[in-house]
Amino acid sequence: MDAVFTNARLILDDEVREGTLVVRAGRIAAVEDGRAHAASAIDCDGDYLAPGLVDLHTDALENHFVPRPKVYWPDARAAALAHDGQTVASGITTVFDAICAGGFDQTKAARRDLFDIMLDAVADGAGVFRADHRIHLRCEMTDPDLLELVEPALRRPAVGLASLMDHTPGARQWRNVEQLRGYLLGIGKTAEEADGEISERSARGRHAVDRNFAPLAQMLRAAPLVRASHDDTTPDHVALARAAGCTVSEFPTTLVAAHAAHAEGLTTIGGAPNVVRGGSHSGGVAMKDLAAAGLLDALASDYVPASMLQAATRLHRDLAMTLPAAIALVTRRPAQMAGLDDRGRLAPGLRADLLRFRMVEDTPAVRTVHVAGERVF
Repeated sequence: MDAVFTNARLILDDEVREGTLVVRAGRIAAVEDGRAHAASAIDCDGDYLAPGLVDLHTDALENHFVPRPKVYWPDARAAALAHDGQTVASGITTVFDAICAGGFDQTKAARRDLFDIMLDAVADGAGVFRADHRIHLRCEMTDPDLLELVEPALRRPAVGLASLMDHTPGARQWRNVEQLRGYLLGIGKTAEEADGEISERSARGRHAVDRNFAPLAQMLRAAPLVRASHDDTTPDHVALARAAGCTVSEFPTTLVAAHAAHAEGLTTIGGAPNVVRGGSHSGGVAMKDLAAAGLLDALASDYVPASMLQAATRLHRDLAMTLPAAIALVTRRPAQMAGLDDRGRLAPGLRADLLRFRMVEDTPAVRTVHVAGERVF
């Protein structure tokens, strides 16, 4: 676990410096100018060396458990390990696996059945995972049984973040019901099925959210974790988040909500796929617009792990954001949000979570990844 990386372009807090990084006992021991000439030094051949990425929200774990609609992978450990492999190959060294407590539609009814299985799989993988996995509880307030699911889950030591979600048609992400209808038609629903689902979800969601919000907020206040509000759309949503003790506004859907979040002292997380694609798939604000307005504090992979590094380098290219500032959105800033002060920067004393990459035209190519000094990719 001791190593010397030389001939690297080190992405530091405020600059990119050609130099050498020394690792001892899984920690960064030194950041130096110039090259090391020891035969054992790893020649990075001019590649970038950045902190390992910190992902506060990914739904990718579920995709390995349900790779196709109604297809459930029979080996939970294998599914979790496949997700771990995808994670480190994307340069992510710390990941908060978003696991849904409850479901908001009939097609996701199996989420309740998978809930404990997925929680157990993350706990079971602790000795063999390459990345540092933690749990992000997605608390779907439209589920009438939400509180029964959340209460025992909060006792699990890996839970470090919880988000309050409301996917009621006509609210937040799906405030434009016609866009939701178009989405449902696009995934194979008939017009009759789509209209029926929207009607059912609307009635159930409004009732459940009103019943769940206050007791859920109280339950989360008693737990040692970070709290986030999901898909804030209006200043009223942000005010609710603040009242619930949230410190993060996750995936705000409008500029107005992002402004309100900053005014209330909340930090913001945007979806990295939104940056790569150039906009939201559900009609929300483009994250590049939040970044340009100084309202974007961090990025998360959402549903594409590889999007984090791609999004950071794209913001560097398209908005003339400095590379250190862009990389901070996927390293230092999310680490700070999660209270992880031992990672996210290339600085002596911190964990040697390292990402080596190079640019192939406009595409970042991951070369190697180290977690606490150990090469994992």
